[in-house]
Amino acid sequence: MKKLKILIGVTVIAIAGFFAIAADHIDAPAVMGGTSDIADLYAFQGENTNNIVLVATIQGLLSPGSTANAAFDENVLVEFNIDNDGDIIEDLVIQAIPRDGVMYFFGPFAPSQTGLNSSIFSSDGFNTVNITPYSTNAIIESNNEMRFFAGPRDDPFFFDFAQYSAIIDGTATSFNLPGSDTFEGTNVLSIVVELPKSMVGLGDSVNVWVESKRKQ
Repeated sequence: MKKLKILIGVTVIAIAGFFAIAADHIDAPAVMGGTSDIADLYAFQGENTNNIVLVATIQGLLSPGSTANAAFDENVLVEFNIDNDGDIIEDLVIQAIPRDGVMYFFGPFAPSQTGLNSSIFSSDGFNTVNITPYSTNAIIESNNEMRFFAGPRDDPFFFDFAQYSAIIDGTATSFNLPGSDTFEGTNVLSIVVELPKSMVGLGDSVNVWVESKRKQ
């Protein structure tokens, strides 16, 4: 059993109709610019409409040059938390942690404890995917109706920060269409899990948040 504790990054979203996005680029001082810095959490219906896709991106604002040297931190666990009964306490977790160029996925399973501390139980089984190197075709693995990916990707989040600042300052009243993408040309490290909706719970919606936790 491997224990990891101390919450050092978190992004939270509620999924209604199985689609939502949250953004959080480098605005947490304790983790800003570090290997545990969460950029975004995405959750959406898969191409197979019976599936849901969960995506966590970390280490945002990587330049093309720095992306080639960027790597997942083997001391950082990324955990998708799923609340399927509306009490904002995780009922299921999906965990991802890298080792020697491979991303290991555990879950979904009911955690042995909730909150800031997490444990990985290898006896519960796991799935793996080789981490895709920069500037190569995506490596995707499938098993038990689930699909997995880990590796660098162009940052998919679109936001016109300059226009946003102008609106806040009172020098503009609305966004331009289509606007200027502040994150154009930057990359992130992405962790992707696709799984049947039936694995995350029944009903029309679930709450999902992602945490990064450093091994102690």
